[in-house]
Amino acid sequence: MSRVRGALSPRRFREVRPVRTRGRFLRTRGRFLRTRGRFLGLRSYGRGALLTTAVTALSLTASGCVVVRGDLEIVATATQSEAARALTDFTTAYNKADKAYDQSLDAPRVTGALADIDGGKLRSGAKINPGGNPSHVALKLTDVKYTIPEKAAWPRWFVADATANKGRSTDRWLFVFTRDGLTDLWEVSFLTIMAASDVPEFKKDENGWAQVVQPDDAELSVTPEELPDRYVTYLQQDSALFADGPYTSEERSKRQQNAVKPGLARQYIDEALTNGDYAPVGLRTTDGGALVFFTTRHYEKQTAAQGVDIPVDDAAVKALMTGEPKESLTLEFVSNQAVLDPAKTESDQQVKFLSQVGGLTGAKGE
Repeated sequence: MSRVRGALSPRRFREVRPVRTRGRFLRTRGRFLRTRGRFLGLRSYGRGALLTTAVTALSLTASGCVVVRGDLEIVATATQSEAARALTDFTTAYNKADKAYDQSLDAPRVTGALADIDGGKLRSGAKINPGGNPSHVALKLTDVKYTIPEKAAWPRWFVADATANKGRSTDRWLFVFTRDGLTDLWEVSFLTIMAASDVPEFKKDENGWAQVVQPDDAELSVTPEELPDRYVTYLQQDSALFADGPYTSEERSKRQQNAVKPGLARQYIDEALTNGDYAPVGLRTTDGGALVFFTTRHYEKQTAAQGVDIPVDDAAVKALMTGEPKESLTLEFVSNQAVLDPAKTESDQQVKFLSQVGGLTGAKGE
């Protein structure tokens, strides 16, 4: 599901998190409050325990210790074991959904851009093959690495990257997992695929935690929150902001070539998606730049001249299409991308695309 940033969840005020003071977690009798690797929240306690927690908090305050609100304290967004379990749960759900062509089977484990892209594939697949995916091959991930940042407030997120048994063996699959509260499931909001040699080195502290870049980070060539708008503007109006490549200069060239064909004209509309789980997220790299993930939506409208038919040969388009393309056909796509956003101190200020993964999410004939 998609959530809007900035709206405080009631869960956030009920959360109990270990308090960090001068780099150390506050302890209770020498132990963290943990259950199977997770910090205990109030939902995990009975009424008696709630009273005990309240008394403890009052005692800590009286003794001179500082009590910090859990949703504002800077903490690691997940433990290694939590991250590993989240990836396992996602992979299990993803494989079940892909095998059955049933969107409901992985809906609790995907959100944002991936939910749209994956949903389009599963909906079209179910119409083409109602009995399930005859070409299903279970996704298997190996050599998994977890990059877990420290941050305050919700949502909290981390990145897992791995080698997959699909595609090129030299590629890495990067998953961004996010959740909005302690009782929420981890969901994958972004999935991008890039060459292993393109995965940057992330800046980490002495404890191995990565550093989140803020949406309005002014130390970068382009602030992360501006990247979606700047990209869709670039597709319509060329600029030197983005480095040449298949998703930038080559995409613009392809559009220009396809704009007018005998009897058929194409128009392109691009939209930045910036709210909730579509919002850009990024991690600081060791060179001072950042790897940023963001989402865009794209429409391609094909309009036929009078007496000219619009060919619809793609089975996925037919499966998702509503209406009849008598005069026009509008295709809808959602893409998520990963880019290297350089530091302002770098001589080369161009943003470089490392990956773009997209999919057909709708089609409308008129």
